[in-house]
Amino acid sequence: MKEEFIVALDQGTTTSRALLVDLNGRIKGMQQRPFRQHFPKPGWVEHDPEEILTSQMEAFTDLLKTHHLQPQQIRAIGITNQRETTVVWNRHTGKPLYNAIVWQDKRTAALCEDLREQGLTEQISERTGLVIDSYFSATKIRWILDNVPDARTLADNGDLIFGTIDTWLIWNFSKERNHLTDYSNASRTMLFDIKKLSWDAYLFDRLDIPLSMAPKAMPSAGLFGHLVIDEHPIPIMGVAGDQQAALFGQGCFEIGDSKNTYGTGCFMLMNTGKEPKWSSNGLLTTIAWGLDNEVYYALEGSIFIAGAAVQWLRDELQFFEEAPDSEAIALSTAKDNPVYVVPAFSGLGAPYWDMYARGAIFGLSRDTGIAHITRATLDSLAYQTKDVLDAMQRDAGTQLTQLKVDGGASANNYLMQFQADMLDCEVIRYKSVESTAMGAAALAAVAMGIWDLEQVKENKSIEQVFAPAMNPNERSSKYLGWQEAVARTRNWMAPMKKTEHL
Repeated sequence: MKEEFIVALDQGTTTSRALLVDLNGRIKGMQQRPFRQHFPKPGWVEHDPEEILTSQMEAFTDLLKTHHLQPQQIRAIGITNQRETTVVWNRHTGKPLYNAIVWQDKRTAALCEDLREQGLTEQISERTGLVIDSYFSATKIRWILDNVPDARTLADNGDLIFGTIDTWLIWNFSKERNHLTDYSNASRTMLFDIKKLSWDAYLFDRLDIPLSMAPKAMPSAGLFGHLVIDEHPIPIMGVAGDQQAALFGQGCFEIGDSKNTYGTGCFMLMNTGKEPKWSSNGLLTTIAWGLDNEVYYALEGSIFIAGAAVQWLRDELQFFEEAPDSEAIALSTAKDNPVYVVPAFSGLGAPYWDMYARGAIFGLSRDTGIAHITRATLDSLAYQTKDVLDAMQRDAGTQLTQLKVDGGASANNYLMQFQADMLDCEVIRYKSVESTAMGAAALAAVAMGIWDLEQVKENKSIEQVFAPAMNPNERSSKYLGWQEAVARTRNWMAPMKKTEHL
């Protein structure tokens, strides 16, 4: 009998990936395809939805070809995706009306100001667990309806539907053309009641978005449809937004378990159990996953720019050829680096939520060089994580003793040691940093009855533990410098007077 596998489709902000996982939880292969980033105007970020589909399917089919697999050997598919990024398409033709508006996009900042002025801050927080920000899907949908020719008429006639990227993939990949999402992704739209587990008609009305456009929301583990390869239907059994998938893949099943993912952005989540825990310190309350007729919640701190700042050093400033080179460059500087980089390219997320902050470099002197700026950029990931963790500990009333990490930048030993030093707690890195894709695979495996939660945890093995080694005075001094730098970037851009149009 031929060996069987689970495939995780990991649709990220810059690449579409497919991961091959055997039934013992071992990663056996991976294929990825990059796709283009579009920046039509300053602060605008878009993706071509058709290119996302093509890149994701190519990654999947290449994975099968590379490992000489038949579709019958794939027991199930799990999907995880960049969250908040939004597509609107015609339910009859399947064609997008406009490019996908990416989570980093800031064009709807003025509309968010309007919503605040209408007094919706408390309503949105109580119902969705979120703050009013252009980060989330709702104002992106509204922008498309207001700015794309004929969009409003088509929507009012019931011809348009929307979805986050998971929904776009499911609709196109499932032979049933299912218009579905899971609870975790729905909770990132600013339109979903996370306690009632339903779309909020009041918010749809206030944002002037037809409720008929919304997908059906489902638990994260279950049947979402079948992807047919060579006439063989493969069930799609698990779906979760990338950060919730990483929390699941890290085995953070107990209240207080926390992880930090160092990807394009940086996202820290803490499992808070079966009841939502509301933040008074600028964090988000979000759905972690729906499983076995139960819903689990998390506190989240969202940092918009993390690995993207290292990419900026590599691509725009051309400081080095490969992102891993940043570690050796950072270590080449003296111990005391007077430079601070605040990578607020898309504003500041938690706990500041400042759409008008912009990136800056402070502490430059005549002898400042590439190494100083590179090291300060890596340091900024750790400082931003401390901002979030401090807020999270205040909300949860607990002191973290360890933080589980994953994502590409977690492979950087300099950064992980500095992270442990700044947090004054252990940082645990596992041998596989593919927690996001593994989370999607795990949800599918659990839904199929192949694994239980204990098996998910046993799939992880520790590679290295970074223990704090910095003295308290040095930690405090460095962090005060960071806070001063952040304060000087706040409200840099004047609030827009009106929503930007095409």
